[in-house]
Amino acid sequence: MKNYTKEDIIRICKEQDVKFIRLQFVDIFGIMKNVAITVDQLEAALNNEIMFDGSSIEGFVRIEESDMYLRPDFNTFTIFPWRPSPNRVARLICDVYLPDGTPFPGCPRGVLKKTLQKAEEMGFKFFVGPELEFFLFLTDENGNPTLQTHDNAGYFDLGPVDLGEDARRDMVLTLEEMGFEIEASHHEVAPGQHEIDFKYDHALYTADNVVTFKLVVKTIAQRHGLHATFMPKPIFGINGSGMHTNMSLARVSDGKNAFLDPNDKLQLSKEAYYFIGGLMKHAREFALVTNPLVNSYKRLVPGYEAPVYIAWSPKNRSPLIRVPAKRGQATRIELRNPDPAANPYLAFAAVLAAGLDGIKNKIEPPEPVEENIFEMSEEERARRGIGSLPGSLEEAIKEFENSALMRETLGEHIFEKYLEAKKLEWDDYRTKVHQWEIDSYLTKY
Repeated sequence: MKNYTKEDIIRICKEQDVKFIRLQFVDIFGIMKNVAITVDQLEAALNNEIMFDGSSIEGFVRIEESDMYLRPDFNTFTIFPWRPSPNRVARLICDVYLPDGTPFPGCPRGVLKKTLQKAEEMGFKFFVGPELEFFLFLTDENGNPTLQTHDNAGYFDLGPVDLGEDARRDMVLTLEEMGFEIEASHHEVAPGQHEIDFKYDHALYTADNVVTFKLVVKTIAQRHGLHATFMPKPIFGINGSGMHTNMSLARVSDGKNAFLDPNDKLQLSKEAYYFIGGLMKHAREFALVTNPLVNSYKRLVPGYEAPVYIAWSPKNRSPLIRVPAKRGQATRIELRNPDPAANPYLAFAAVLAAGLDGIKNKIEPPEPVEENIFEMSEEERARRGIGSLPGSLEEAIKEFENSALMRETLGEHIFEKYLEAKKLEWDDYRTKVHQWEIDSYLTKY
């Protein structure tokens, strides 16, 4: 992790001919926002003196209480490689504060920081490594996205079949220039679908990396005449895009992996089992955060590699939670339901809160499931107590609304604003007439 001082940032901007700084933050849905300043205003920004009007940001505040301050995190300073000299552009990711100097309760980054603080008080640091999938589509003559994929390649295919290889290579090179450590990049299962994996990090900086990653992927795709989308299920009949989330806890006392116990049958500690138990107990409650769209639930259906059932396994990929084979410091738990439309700050806070609740209350998970759950009958799943994730946004809203843990984790402000927005989204979808209905009913009735 970088460790910049105010003086470092001012010096680098002079040396690298940086003329504009983007002060970035996200709304409650994880959509990147920014205030652009010239380098002349940099010192004021680094002294937390830059204000903006929060009333125009989704889920922030009412018009009569709109003044907000941006507090940059110096360690997030980076220069955009796609804006070369002269007049380069850099960015800083910010926390949002109120005029009285207190953290704004509607700032998603602040929510994650608060949850990480709770973990530290319990003796743990939280590390996350997400795997973001996305589609690359061709654009039309006006530059608008189509649903035509740019290739017909499959899992791990390469050129000349994978025509997105050039775009993906440029994305990797750009990310590396911005300080990402890229572990792998490859074509995914569906035509036009890709994945780039970057190294795990402390959850706060991983969430920063997720929003940066999305910006880079979309920017570089556009330069190749393509449209990148993190929509979970853009095309019926092929796999959707997930954000499998690998998680581990390190002990604050010695930095060692808290999920490892060499003497256990699976070499997993009690904390690891309890963390799994907490995730399983609260999975239906946090689904609205990890899978936030109407479209998210089109991905979470049997037959397309996405999880549907709440179970865990050391190796089986059909349940919600998998424990990858690596041990030692690499011991981790993989949660397979999140999708890349999720606000990473809220999603990581929600799953951490669920896992910590498991540790705090010693929630034992049920026995692992080794069989393919998709091939089990409904009776067999019921007999073994295997529940399922919500089947629609409406179902997810009901679970979330009744969750004391989610209310406490997100705080009253975000919880209520988020819930209100999702109810409106469902109502908008529910009352629209869709093409499927026209195709199925118009001539029949």
